[in-house]
Amino acid sequence: MPDHRIWGARGWKVGRPGEGCGGDVLRGLGHCTQKDDSQHCSGSPEDTPRSSGASGVFSLRNLAADSLLPTLLERAAPEDVDRRNEALRRQHRAPALLTLYPAPDEDEAVERCSHPEPPREHFGQRILVKCLSLKFEIEIEPIFGTLALYDVREKKKISENFYFDLNSDSVKGLLRAHGTHPAISTLARSAIFSVTYPSPDIFLVVKLEKVLQQGDISECCEPYMVMKEADTVKNKEKLEKLRLAAEQFCTRLGRYRMPFAWTAVHLANIVSSVGPQDRDSDSEGERRPTWAERRRRGPQDRSYSGDDACSFSSFRPATLTVTNFFKQEAERLSDEDLFKFLADMRRPSSLLRRLRPVTAQLKIDISPAPENLHFCLSPELLHVKPYPDPRGRPTKEILEFPAREVYAPHTCYRNLLFVYPHSLNFSSRQGSVRNLAVRIQYMAGEDQSQALPVIFGKSSCSEFTREAFTPVVYHNKSPEFYEEFKLRLPACVTENHHLFFTFYHVSCQPRPGTALETPVGFTWIPLLQHGRLRTGPFCLPVSVDQPPPSYSVLTPDVALPGMRWVDGHKGVFSVELTAVSSVHPQDPHLDKFFTLVHVLEEGIFPFRLKETVLSEGTMEQELRASLAALRLASPEPLVAFSHHVLDKLVRLVVRPPVICGQMVNLGRGAFEAMAHVASLVHRNLEAVQDSRGHCPLLAAYVHYAFRLPGGDLGLPGEVPPATVQAATLARGSGRPASLYLARSKSISSSNPDLAVVPGSVDDEVSRILASKAIDRNSSRASSYLEASSSALPAPQLRHTVQKLLHEELALQWVVSGSAVRELVLQHAWFFFQLMVKSMELHLLLGQRLDTPRKLRFPGRFLDDIAALVASVGLEVITRVHKDMELAERLNASLAFFLSDLLSIADRGYIFSLVRAHYKQVATRLQSAPNPAALLTLRMDFTRILCSHEHYVTLNLPCCPLSPPASPSPSVSSTTSQSSTFSSQAPDPKVISMFELSGPFRQQHFLSGLLLTELALALDPEAEGASLLHKKAITAVHNLLCSHDVDSRYTDATVKAKVAELYLPLLSLARDTLPRLHGFAEGSGQRSRLASMLDSDTEGEGDIGGTINPSVAMAIAGGPLAPGSRTSISQGPSTAARSGCPLSAESSRTLLVCVLWVLKNAEPALLQRWAADLALPQLGRLLDLLYLCLAAFEYKGKKAFERINSLTFKKSLDMKARLEEAILGTIGARQEMVRRSRERSPFGNQENVRWRKSVTHWRQTSDRVDKTKDEVEHEALVDGNLATEASLVVLDMLEIIVQTVMLSEARESILGAVLKVVLYSLGSAQSALFLQHGLATQRALVSKFPELLFEEDTELCADLCLRLLRHCGSRISTIRTHASASLYLLMRQNFEIGHNFARVKMLVTMSLSSLVGTTQNFSEEHLRRSLKTILTYAEEDLGLRDSTFAEQVQDLMFNLHMILTDTVKMKEHQEDPEMLMDLMYRIARGYQGSPDLRLTWLQNMASKHAELGNHAEAAQCMVHAAALVAEYLALLEDSRHLPVGCVSFQNVSSNVLEESAISDDILSPDEEGFCSGKNFTDLGLVGLLEQAAAYFTMGGLYEAVNEVYKNLIPILEAHRDYKKLAAVHGKLQEAFTKIMHQSSGWERVFGTYFRVGFYGARFGDLDEQEFVYKEPSITKLAEISHRLEEFYTERFGDDVVEIIKDSNPVDKLKLDPQKAYIQITYVEPHFDTYELKDRVTYFDRNYGLRAFLFCTPFTPDGRAHGELAEQHKRKTLLSTEHAFPYIKTRIRVCHREETVLTPVEVAIEDMQKKTRELAFATEQDPPDAKMLQMVLQGSVGPTVNQGPLEVAQVFLSEIPEDPKLFRHHNKLRLCFKDFCKKCEDALRKNKALIGPDQKEYHRELERHYSRLREALQPLLTQRLPQLLAPSSTSLRNSINRSSFRKTDL
Repeated sequence: MPDHRIWGARGWKVGRPGEGCGGDVLRGLGHCTQKDDSQHCSGSPEDTPRSSGASGVFSLRNLAADSLLPTLLERAAPEDVDRRNEALRRQHRAPALLTLYPAPDEDEAVERCSHPEPPREHFGQRILVKCLSLKFEIEIEPIFGTLALYDVREKKKISENFYFDLNSDSVKGLLRAHGTHPAISTLARSAIFSVTYPSPDIFLVVKLEKVLQQGDISECCEPYMVMKEADTVKNKEKLEKLRLAAEQFCTRLGRYRMPFAWTAVHLANIVSSVGPQDRDSDSEGERRPTWAERRRRGPQDRSYSGDDACSFSSFRPATLTVTNFFKQEAERLSDEDLFKFLADMRRPSSLLRRLRPVTAQLKIDISPAPENLHFCLSPELLHVKPYPDPRGRPTKEILEFPAREVYAPHTCYRNLLFVYPHSLNFSSRQGSVRNLAVRIQYMAGEDQSQALPVIFGKSSCSEFTREAFTPVVYHNKSPEFYEEFKLRLPACVTENHHLFFTFYHVSCQPRPGTALETPVGFTWIPLLQHGRLRTGPFCLPVSVDQPPPSYSVLTPDVALPGMRWVDGHKGVFSVELTAVSSVHPQDPHLDKFFTLVHVLEEGIFPFRLKETVLSEGTMEQELRASLAALRLASPEPLVAFSHHVLDKLVRLVVRPPVICGQMVNLGRGAFEAMAHVASLVHRNLEAVQDSRGHCPLLAAYVHYAFRLPGGDLGLPGEVPPATVQAATLARGSGRPASLYLARSKSISSSNPDLAVVPGSVDDEVSRILASKAIDRNSSRASSYLEASSSALPAPQLRHTVQKLLHEELALQWVVSGSAVRELVLQHAWFFFQLMVKSMELHLLLGQRLDTPRKLRFPGRFLDDIAALVASVGLEVITRVHKDMELAERLNASLAFFLSDLLSIADRGYIFSLVRAHYKQVATRLQSAPNPAALLTLRMDFTRILCSHEHYVTLNLPCCPLSPPASPSPSVSSTTSQSSTFSSQAPDPKVISMFELSGPFRQQHFLSGLLLTELALALDPEAEGASLLHKKAITAVHNLLCSHDVDSRYTDATVKAKVAELYLPLLSLARDTLPRLHGFAEGSGQRSRLASMLDSDTEGEGDIGGTINPSVAMAIAGGPLAPGSRTSISQGPSTAARSGCPLSAESSRTLLVCVLWVLKNAEPALLQRWAADLALPQLGRLLDLLYLCLAAFEYKGKKAFERINSLTFKKSLDMKARLEEAILGTIGARQEMVRRSRERSPFGNQENVRWRKSVTHWRQTSDRVDKTKDEVEHEALVDGNLATEASLVVLDMLEIIVQTVMLSEARESILGAVLKVVLYSLGSAQSALFLQHGLATQRALVSKFPELLFEEDTELCADLCLRLLRHCGSRISTIRTHASASLYLLMRQNFEIGHNFARVKMLVTMSLSSLVGTTQNFSEEHLRRSLKTILTYAEEDLGLRDSTFAEQVQDLMFNLHMILTDTVKMKEHQEDPEMLMDLMYRIARGYQGSPDLRLTWLQNMASKHAELGNHAEAAQCMVHAAALVAEYLALLEDSRHLPVGCVSFQNVSSNVLEESAISDDILSPDEEGFCSGKNFTDLGLVGLLEQAAAYFTMGGLYEAVNEVYKNLIPILEAHRDYKKLAAVHGKLQEAFTKIMHQSSGWERVFGTYFRVGFYGARFGDLDEQEFVYKEPSITKLAEISHRLEEFYTERFGDDVVEIIKDSNPVDKLKLDPQKAYIQITYVEPHFDTYELKDRVTYFDRNYGLRAFLFCTPFTPDGRAHGELAEQHKRKTLLSTEHAFPYIKTRIRVCHREETVLTPVEVAIEDMQKKTRELAFATEQDPPDAKMLQMVLQGSVGPTVNQGPLEVAQVFLSEIPEDPKLFRHHNKLRLCFKDFCKKCEDALRKNKALIGPDQKEYHRELERHYSRLREALQPLLTQRLPQLLAPSSTSLRNSINRSSFRKTDL
């Protein structure tokens, strides 16, 4: 047999398998020699199948190697290697880091005042209705249809009528005599209805009419109801007759109609029955409307709220066929009757259903209206684009009459009047007045020729007509009407315009001499009254005669002389007028205001206003009153005319009117009126305000509609700018501009009065002096609009002064009174925006954009602005505790205002205002009760300012920081210690770039503000910290996101300049490190790098970046005062650590910002900075990089599937919200608005500078059920982020390495760098990163080999483990780089000391560790890597002459053999007991190699912990600690250390097996042995702490105490009081738990089973018995099922059998082909002497070696029989080790059996019963229920083998055998004791029971008496003299429950 050189405990040894310790090592490392490779061992856990050494070598040689790195074996200069690595790292990088990170919340996004939605025509949800066909059973005459919507709940008609004509051409021909050529607009068959307030009570009502004929409605309907199409032939003659009659009527009465039939369609049924359009595809049910739909519907759409939410915008199109029509009833034609019918239709037993219907077929299509429908006509019959062909059949938009108020401004010209005749009462009119028709005309004068063609035509007629008729009800003197007439009002209605009604009697029967129509009455309505349009209901008297001349100026109510009136001048005609007009406000206050302004503009005095005549003298008073009364206007018209009202008010401010030659200053009144109007509009549109409380309507006014009066002039030489009047933005410019007319009198927006051009300053002065009303306001705030005189016509001199709106607004605001100021503050944003717009227009129109900023605005105005900013700032500060919501709104408005001013005014001046505001806040912070709220507001303020689109430019990024003149420029440069790494003194300029120094904040003002806020928020003493953290960090994150997607900054050099604005962020994050979330806590590396570097420099100045609130004043002001930063944390002080820790989310965001700066900053600059850093600071920087790696480690796809990111994010959010609520920093309304924004799909999109949905990865965290693709996408993005973050860290590490190359302190820094590199290699990384990471690691090791081989072994061990893990990767590129790194490591180690013993040892240990702990470890891939390393060794020419290649080869084969062990372990992966046995065997095999044994013990602990076996995991750690203690005891004799294994005896008696190490095996001075991190004091402490933790998890609190007894002396010796405090705290917890769980029932430690294996299939397990420890309360059936299932899977079906009994197994009776398992429940057994020590429940469950089980039997083989023949076998088992042990099954080493006779069984049973009675009686507190149960079982009249029967069987006769006397006597004594205990129990029960149980107790006593009487004679029998003690000592020992153990 060849020798196997193995590398064991003492370097190289030659050993034979199985020889002493060497054999163990051999076996452990996997060198078992076999004759035949194919032969396999049995399934014994002590033997593992392995390949022979030779065949192992052979198989490794035959493997294919991975590709080699071509340049690896070249000896290149380190600089070249670094350059090459850097070039490779620069390839394929993500351009923008933050696009991979989840985008910020909407409400924290980068903010710019968004562009509001353009004002557009209001629409609700739109429904398209197409009329396809109308078919009756008989076709004899034309039928005409009308459609309209009705809301039953509101009892309101909610749309105008749509008229359609579906008659065939032949039928239409019957009306040739009356028809003109029909206009295309009247041929429409489809209509778009709009519904603002959808409800389930809306009906589409269809009404049908026909040509008037003789006979009432019923007669005319009869043929349609009786005749059927099928009977056409039969009814031929009748039909012919009917056709002839119809033809005659059409010819004669063709212009008149009569009611015919009607029906209704319930829209809610259509929507619900057809279902949402995408119900199949969308799991969420109802589809949310698209953004376009929501936008089109506008603010009024409240369809998604309310109880009866019902959407008409998303349902599948439906085609309906309506077959049943109801005939009209002459007496029930009114709308009131219709509503009753509709309400009745909804009931199941509708009366209408009982009526005989008119059968017909009406086919209509109903669908949601598409976005841009072709051929669409507006309600005014104008073409709506797109309208491709004017000849196409159009679709009409039907005007809506909303059920409730709609608040929307007029955006297009609309001037319609609707006339509704209701009823006529001619019952008292004499003569033939029966068939009544009403004719309506719109008269411009009194002559018939002056009837205007303004009445809209119906269907198949001309577009407009001069007259129209109501339908005729046959023979009815008091008809009701349902007709609607739609009229187009002229733009200018005059006093003469009126509606004229003529009443006709129509003669249906042609009689000679009788006219067709006879006028029987006249009446009229004048349309204007006091200049206002008359609308509403009228009840008019009707005159019999034609009215006299000039009647139109009077109303019919005036009794004109000589006129006859129907019914004595009473009102007999009821009619209603409704106007839908953008010209007539229909509100008295608005009417008056517009009228007065018009009078002023036109200068027409005197003027009649209602009853009063206005002269110039009373004009001013009336105007002021009218301004004050605007607040009383009705909300709906006020909102509708808000643009015009505001225009007029602006005009009054800017151009004070001249009355009586004197200028009247209405500035204050107009300003107050504006405040009231803004307030009213806000109040009525509260539901649609955005998150900032802005009303979209007012925002749109400022943005689109507002123009300076007279400011519509074009710039000289340019085309005049198109005025973006809101009106032109309706829905595309589909409407002719000519229609945007304004009523010339009241709201003319055309302005003929342009400002005069002043001749000189003297002219201005003289003009002002000439006016008597000079006051401070007018003289100070007035100026002229400078414009070219050539552009101006010469107007009349009415308006003499042109003021500037922004100046007036600022002035009026500053001097306003408290009431108005309050209103203005509520809506400050509006006035601020108005001022800014005014300033912009002033600059544009005055051609001042090229003027220097300082000269653009006068000083007076800037003073006003400063006063205004100061006063609003003060309001913010004072209101923050009273009205947080208002304070937030004001704060944002002020910030947006200043941000806007930065674009147009002098920036230095604006910055001074900002600074003043900061000082104001800082002053208040000192005394504020809740500074967090103020800081939050200031944070928002800063965020908005920094959201300026030219933020980067405003920060002057390209101007270098000039070094200040002072020799001590900043605190940081004067107090920091001299640089560690640079040869010359630190560069103050560079330091000030990286600190929040004075120069930095002066140079980069906004950036300085933002970072200062961040510093304040991160201060440990800041209050309300977590909210502030989130706000401040998110603000920075947002800005960086915006830079990443800004095309202006894509160039790398530009981005580097931008990154310079954020350099202090690095210092800030570094100093906040102790309070960042511990992403890397698990690895125990937290802050170790910094403390490692800190140890020798403690106490020296370490300038951090955190700022105390006490210096907030200085921050808000200018540069910091010298020495003001002394409070900044010094080193890793406790103060810095004591602050509020940052949440995981905030920490991650801060770290991603840090990475952004590192990625984009200039590397040379970073290098200079790193060179100037002090050692502890550099250590903390490395800690920060370490944390970055941990925070962005890739979690994998499974993590995304497992953890729903929603819960993580929402819980963090809710925490922040909760804090806000507690701190009182958020209002209820704002919370509501925020929630409503969260509901909308996109929030307010324009509020962000960049569209995150496009450029950013959004975590789809709003839904729980993510699709597989979404999960994959998230994982992919997360992986990309992890890679980029790691590469940025790697870049920075390279910079640090280059910085410290030549320094003296480089070892400590490089060690820390290597730790970070190792962590990056150990975390989940992409192949791309690992290539670069491993390249960096190789470069580091080649440049500084002493790092690994002379210093810390731990680093080398870590590196080996990481490299081996990557050698086993499934990805070939990773394996290539990892094997290259491992090979170089060996070569380097060899070159230093001509052997690489250390690396060998560590690689072997690492492999063992890897094999033991990694689940998805691939030995196949690792073998390929081993082959690759072999190949490198063979091809390395440089070391060809040395033994290196041979040593490498031996090591590779060694590792290859270890791998074969893993195959066996893989086989038993599913069998935890077998797997643990294997690991146990491997660990034992390493008995002579402490490092490896320790590794495997730790592997076992991990596996146990994974399986939930905490007690066993703890034992593994105790064994590991004992092993380390043995080693430490050999090294030195320290009092504080444990003596060795002996010290741990109290924890476990098994631990002595760790003392098997002898001196000749363990040589402590051997290089690489016992040199791991665990073989130190600290390592021992760590092992003991882990053991204690596992014991605590397992509930073994008593063992915790024993562990800590060994740990505390070590901690005391090290003076580690922090850990001592923690230990004593944990001890207290443990003891408290022991006290609370004293009875032991609260913790169940384990259940034990004996398991025997029988059958050849089990191999070496055959006939082996084990005791298994199972989890607490495991049932026999459970373990039985588990083992049966497992072995069945292994051996196949029908092979495994479970032996059901516990009797001894006879091997001969078993089937040799089968596998038998016998399982028995066993209980721990203790000798009597043991019980004295084992007092507690814990004692009786710990350190268990003996187990007992009993088997009942009878002599004839049955298990149970009669009492007299019932025997019992007691079996006592002893195990090799005590439970708990390092595995959960232990082999049985002893077995002892005893048989009890029936009388002994009876004695045991009676003793047990007596014990139960005693326990129940003495229990404290007493348990009555339990006592009664035991009593009932003892004294109750039991039949089956109760106490009485036992006595009768065994005590009735004295035994013949004298040897049994003793048992007889003992049983008698038992019964006597039993009776005594029964009495005690009854006594106790009597004391416990209540009155309700007395009878039950008496029953028990009676039973007891009977029992005692029956027992009395049996117990009083006299026995012969007792015999002397028998010599059967074994039997007696059993009776004393003390077994003598005999070997099996």
